[in-house]
Amino acid sequence: MTSLLHKYVNREEFDSYEDFVKNFQLKIPKDYNFGFDVVDEYARIDPDKIALIWCDDNSERIFTFKEISELTNQTANYYKSLGIKKGDAVMLTLKNRYEWWLNMVALHKLGAIAVPATHMLKLHDIEYRVKSADVKMVVTVEEDNLIPDYDKAHENYDFIRVVVDNKDIPGWINYNKEIANMSKDFPKPSSDELIGRDEVMLIYFTSGTSGEPKMVAHKPSYSLVHITTVKYWENVHEGSIHYTGSDTGWTKGVWGLYGQWIIGATIFTYDYVRFNPLTLIKKSIAHNVTSFCAPPTVYSFLIKEELEKYDLSKLEYATTAGEPLAPEVYRKFKEQTGVGIREGFGQTETTCALATYKWLEPKLGSTGKPNPLYDIHLLDPNGDDVDIGSRGEICFNIKDGRPDGLFMEYYKNPEQMKLRNYDGFYHTGDTAWIDEDGYFHFVGRNDDIIKSSGYRIGPYEVESAVISHPSVLECAITGVPHETRGQIVKATIVLARGYSASDELKKEIQNHVKSVTAPYKYPRMIEFVDELPKTISGKIKRKKIRTEDENKKE
Repeated sequence: MTSLLHKYVNREEFDSYEDFVKNFQLKIPKDYNFGFDVVDEYARIDPDKIALIWCDDNSERIFTFKEISELTNQTANYYKSLGIKKGDAVMLTLKNRYEWWLNMVALHKLGAIAVPATHMLKLHDIEYRVKSADVKMVVTVEEDNLIPDYDKAHENYDFIRVVVDNKDIPGWINYNKEIANMSKDFPKPSSDELIGRDEVMLIYFTSGTSGEPKMVAHKPSYSLVHITTVKYWENVHEGSIHYTGSDTGWTKGVWGLYGQWIIGATIFTYDYVRFNPLTLIKKSIAHNVTSFCAPPTVYSFLIKEELEKYDLSKLEYATTAGEPLAPEVYRKFKEQTGVGIREGFGQTETTCALATYKWLEPKLGSTGKPNPLYDIHLLDPNGDDVDIGSRGEICFNIKDGRPDGLFMEYYKNPEQMKLRNYDGFYHTGDTAWIDEDGYFHFVGRNDDIIKSSGYRIGPYEVESAVISHPSVLECAITGVPHETRGQIVKATIVLARGYSASDELKKEIQNHVKSVTAPYKYPRMIEFVDELPKTISGKIKRKKIRTEDENKKE
């Protein structure tokens, strides 16, 4: 067995978090390219190493690094024959099809810009992205209404259309059929043809929780910074089988790609039609998953399946990011599996920036401590650092330049760059506080903070209290305008199986919240719903709930 990790870090192991912060350094080679320097290098030195285990509900495929290298070379050769070149944007709506991994690596080799997107896009979303990123080609699954919507968008925008899964569709290129005829060799281009150190490699669109989504551009070193995500937070090692349970259209997809393969671990992915927590558990067990990372919502569903009934002895590590983890979910998962969930925090604009790294003892409600590659501050509205225990905006120091891992720019949007990058800091728009041990505690988006009777209430602290009631599967906390209090707390709740909405249950939940957190935080309004509104990346759209409530009052 062999790992390439040593090529990209000054040291692989550290004795403590303090040692990690003081001594960790990245080594970024000139002309570094993930496709050639990681995938092809493993294909050369350890060709039979398992890179990817893929399955859906009916079949599975296992790929070695040699096979990934050859298939990505064939893909790159074919796209080159279509005229795709350095700097061209290519949008991928591939769910968790194995072709996503092949396309990402092939585009890196070509010098094209990868633009992953979710398969849940509608016509408006597609046209907005195609126009904004000047997309030259789309590569997609045939899912829901994607093909007809792409065809409709093609009437107004000129782009090449490619479909996977060996589909023959009029006007579309059959990806699997065409690449089979291409050469398995794709020599590394000259330096000027590769993606430069400060050129765009990857674009993700933000969730669009407020306004239209922004294009977040990353450069090649972004992939190397994910070593800190994977090695020291997810605790992935050579021999690990890691599963990141999220759509590849969300940034979390690459959190489960780059670092794992740099280390030489195996990636597992399950391409399901509909999310079913029981099937996910069984697939993970069948494929010996040792490291699992998923949004908190997924864990909320998993614990309802009574995990102690299943043999999860191979599971070594569990992590989560996207939104804060409710303490009750942490406790139940730990009780049922023996594995504690370690939180992390990041944005589309960053890698994992705060994390409960492997040396740290998890604290319920905390996202951990800063990544040593970032200088993170909590600032008040005047731009001053807040005191311990006080709330401030999470900001990244960029006075000496933008650190590797932090996004390059909002692509083609200098106005937005000015709004979020000023006075020597990148302003995230997220609020947190630090405790006496240096742990960060996430409060919420600045827009989501509820101001009620002089109190500032973060939605996540109340959601954690609500979710700890056994009847609650999911919950969103928002503020509702009130004549005398300014705002009052509202809970929008999806009930767990076996529970029915009633006034009695509302009162029971309210009393429960009063008993587990400060009484002023309890939800004075409760609404039971079948599902919560979410962005295409799975985040709760609290703004939509607030807007609907305001419209009801008019």
